[in-house]
Amino acid sequence: MSVDSEGRIRSWTLDPPRPRYRPPEGAVDAHCHVFGPADRFPFSAKAKYLPQDAGPDMLFGLRDRLGFARNVIVQASCHGTDNAATLDAIAQSDGRARGVAVVDPGISEEELHALHAGGIRGIRFNFLKRLVDDAPKDRFLEVATRLPAGWHVVVYFEADILEELRPFLDAIRVPLVIDHMGRPDVTQGPDGPDMRAFRRLLESRDDVHFKATCPDRLDAAGPPWDAFAEAVAPLVADYPDRCLWGTDWPHPNMQDAIPDDGALVDMIPRIAPTEEAQRKLLVDNPMRLYWAD
Repeated sequence: MSVDSEGRIRSWTLDPPRPRYRPPEGAVDAHCHVFGPADRFPFSAKAKYLPQDAGPDMLFGLRDRLGFARNVIVQASCHGTDNAATLDAIAQSDGRARGVAVVDPGISEEELHALHAGGIRGIRFNFLKRLVDDAPKDRFLEVATRLPAGWHVVVYFEADILEELRPFLDAIRVPLVIDHMGRPDVTQGPDGPDMRAFRRLLESRDDVHFKATCPDRLDAAGPPWDAFAEAVAPLVADYPDRCLWGTDWPHPNMQDAIPDDGALVDMIPRIAPTEEAQRKLLVDNPMRLYWAD
């Protein structure tokens, strides 16, 4: 673990190797974050972790190193509902980044449209108890009815609460994107109970998307993450128009097992083995969700 003099942690490698796999032209890293810089964008008083600075210059340098063209920057929980760091990164991207915000459910229409003008195209609801203190479903549902046209809702949860969340998810009437497939236990395999439950959600409506991401979080055996590849490849094959991919850089809370970004990219052809599948995963699907306007 790398901890600086202020007790702030680093959860990313400083010199990631280039991947063997080369993404298609226009590929989008559809799940990444920025941290700070804290002297300009302080962390929330409710933050559960305090990372070192990982700003847009680092993110865009990694984008180029890994062979991607665009980023979707997801508001990190350490910044709470102040989306200034995410908006700043989008503004510095020359049009090559869009974002997902975390908002107070009482946000005004004017504030939502200001976020849209800044490149935000969705809001995120987080149900991980280790990251958030409160997840008010009724207020989440209300704000989901007031989103600008073309926005969606990103939901982050763990597999053991999926059935509990189903009425809430079913009540959201804009497209859904599920972070990290709802964190299934990939060691159960492609037909295990967690994947079967997630497939039931996907079958319930055709506007539910998912991020086929984070083998480093979901496969405790470590690289080359064979259990993840075995469990996730059939999901990508069966729902090719609803899957997204991202690095999750700078890997919040992964400081004890910092992942190799090059190896993460090299997972892509294992879960999407054809050029057509890769193009949908990395270009067509994220462009439709984030750059339609």
